[in-house]
Amino acid sequence: MALRLLHYSEIDLAAWDECVARAREVVPYAHSWWLHATAGHWEAVVEVEADGRYRAVWPLPVKRRPWGREVYQPPFTQQLGLLVAGEEVSVAMLPAMARCYTRFYTQLNTANGLPMLPPGTSVQPRQTYHLSLAAPAGHIRAGYCADYRRRLRLNEAALQPLRAQEARNAEPLLTLFQQTQGAAAGLKPRHYTVLRRLIAVLAQRQLLELHEVHHPQTGALLAGTLFVRYRTRLIYLFAAASVEGKKAAAPLVLVDAAIGRHADTPDLVLDFEGGMIPSIARFFANFGAGPVPYAALSFTQRPWYLTWMR
Repeated sequence: MALRLLHYSEIDLAAWDECVARAREVVPYAHSWWLHATAGHWEAVVEVEADGRYRAVWPLPVKRRPWGREVYQPPFTQQLGLLVAGEEVSVAMLPAMARCYTRFYTQLNTANGLPMLPPGTSVQPRQTYHLSLAAPAGHIRAGYCADYRRRLRLNEAALQPLRAQEARNAEPLLTLFQQTQGAAAGLKPRHYTVLRRLIAVLAQRQLLELHEVHHPQTGALLAGTLFVRYRTRLIYLFAAASVEGKKAAAPLVLVDAAIGRHADTPDLVLDFEGGMIPSIARFFANFGAGPVPYAALSFTQRPWYLTWMR
């Protein structure tokens, strides 16, 4: 069984999704419907079995530039990397096959580890935060930091406590993010278009959980979250909070409510999908979550017409 570098038109999408669904690596971002929403088309390293099934896939979203093709990480797609539904395949095989790209950047998944690769390939350590939801909710809450437990007790004792409520329309959440965090996060109008497309696909597949916290008197939106439930993962995909909402601990209420909904579920892990910014990492760690490393691979090579330069 040989590894092949395929263009998008050569990919069997049914075989692709079947491989992703049974892979050891739990990576919803690699499904064809997620990639269609966030990247459009992609190329891939694929290993095909004799019966036509895919045994291993490595998605490579590509942009065409005047200087050549470049692999990039699409928005709202934390991890890609190698997914294997069978015997082990080494991530070290990729660079030799990917040298046809002028620029290359991809984020591996947590199961790929931190590989040793040939000179010229940069390996950048990254981390996300995971929290097991296998225990009962009370046991998990006991692992929160003391301040979080205190703030939750105060909220529950209030005459009008903040409560997480299911919502059906993500537009108020997106508007809140644009008004509060969008500029600092560097999101452009095209990013919101991608996110809306992804939300529609996730809702259609019944993988989306949207919850909000409103002010008990004014009804103003204080905070909201988008979670994705896929196989053994609950992914903290997107969130926003107003200044008033942060002061009132609305984000804390939302995450605690999600943990309560899914606690006592064997093998389920809450992936906070982040942790590179220290303040955000502390927010996740205060729930008892621990850091989990993964890697970003990158290299740049000169176009063929500049290789004569020294």
